[in-house]
Amino acid sequence: MSKERSKRSKFGRKERLFGYSIIIPYITYTAIFWGYPFIWMVVLAFTKWNYFSKPTFVGLENFARIFTDSTFMRIALNTLNFLAYLIPMVLTFSLLFALALTKVKFGKTFIMLSFLVANVSSGVAYSLLFSNLFAINGPINRLLDKFFGITIPWFSNPQLAVFSICIIITWKFIGYYGLILYAGLLSIPQSLYEAAELDGANKSQIFWKITLPLLNPSLITVTVLAIMLTFGIFTEPYMITGGGPMQRTTTFLIYMYDTAFKRINPSYATTVAIVTALVSYAIVMLIRKFFEKEVSFV
Repeated sequence: MSKERSKRSKFGRKERLFGYSIIIPYITYTAIFWGYPFIWMVVLAFTKWNYFSKPTFVGLENFARIFTDSTFMRIALNTLNFLAYLIPMVLTFSLLFALALTKVKFGKTFIMLSFLVANVSSGVAYSLLFSNLFAINGPINRLLDKFFGITIPWFSNPQLAVFSICIIITWKFIGYYGLILYAGLLSIPQSLYEAAELDGANKSQIFWKITLPLLNPSLITVTVLAIMLTFGIFTEPYMITGGGPMQRTTTFLIYMYDTAFKRINPSYATTVAIVTALVSYAIVMLIRKFFEKEVSFV
């Protein structure tokens, strides 16, 4: 019995050592790259620091400043403006892409990969590309002038600038979000469509009464991702418009960057980041509460 116990204890020690050898690197990584930045973020939010001096405790001063910050309020309205354009565009074109994929019989993998190339491409590169395409003397305006006698100020008009940037972002993510919706479409049992057709339902009724309701989890997922994306927009407006015209394309990330590195105020930039994260989380929770539905295929 003593030999068996000693064998079990040795085996148990080996298992524990093996487990610790796997867990400790992950815990170390989390502590260094997640734990420490999180603690430093909390410290910065309640202090005043300029990279060189010692942090000075200021309590809730940084948070109180947000409520009197006209630029922050302007950016909050900008974000709502982006959401008003981006959510419908992303949902519509991603769904059309997913529906089109269900009809493709040959080369489906190639088409998927082709659309995903945009998602992994360099933000700086495609921002420069689109800024030239939509320039006042760019190819798109030359074609419009040739056939219709008009030119469109894509990036100099405030609303058109927001709309144009949303077009670019939609182009980038249509493949990624479309595949999420495509997976949702594939999960819907064909027997439901067959039963609906036997009952005399037409294609429009099938789409609105069966496809869309059963696609709710995928649609909510794409909506949530698009909301998070909107609050994290940086490269496109920074490279194309620089936040203009009239600060209408300035986003939270651009404001954080300018505040932290141009105005040398990382403490307030951190506070803006915390409030932005809380606002985006609240919007996501509201979307889930009012639009997310439990779906059953039985």
